[in-house]
Parts: sequence; C-alpha cells; structure tokens
Amino acid sequence: MTHIIASACIDVKDGACQKVCPVDSIYEGGRMMYIHPEECIDCGICLSVCPVQAIYADDELPAAEAAFRAANQDFFGPAVTGWGAPGGADARHVSALDHPEIAGRRAAAADRQP
Repeated sequence: MTHIIASACIDVKDGACQKVCPVDSIYEGGRMMYIHPEECIDCGICLSVCPVQAIYADDELPAAEAAFRAANQDFFGPAVTGWGAPGGADARHVSALDHPEIAGRRAAAADRQP
C-alpha cells in the first residue's frame, strides 16, 4: 500500500509532508505535490503534518478523489516528467509540470470558499 496526495493540495504545496518523509518519496510538481508509489514506505508521517488533509492511505482514498491514484503514479512516467523511479526527491526533481488531471482543475481552495 502507498499514500496518495489528492485535490486539497492543488495550489497549496505547503511542503511539510516532503520535509518529514523519511525516504524522500514526495516530489513537487507545478501545482501540487506527488507521492511516488514505489518509493513510499507507508509510514504515514506525512498524514500527520499535512495542513489541508490532502493525503490518504490508498485503501482510504474517497471515491471522488480516485483520479489522483493514477495522477500520483503517472506523474513520474514518460507523459509528464519521465523520471521513472528517481530514488528520492531532491533539487533535480522539482517540476513545473503536472499530471493533465491536475493541470485542468480548479484549486481545491476555490471549492472551500463560501
């Protein structure tokens, strides 16, 4: 199992999750952070620091957020960054790109406005 970053992260990118990840499996995209599904060790530390509760265990991802399962995985593939399994987030692995699912979405914060 892995963890998945979902819509609440769009245009937030607080970065607290990335700082606490013991295996550096959280990468920065243009509008949100992404968890590499093969590098995540399922420790759950990122859940405890996310200020917008955007991170879910794979088996607890709400149905409305299902597209983010593929977005987190596909972000690392040839259609977006082409990084494959970089082996840990670092300065070389920051991207201005996003998965197409994210690039076309409104910010989650806009949905929370009255």
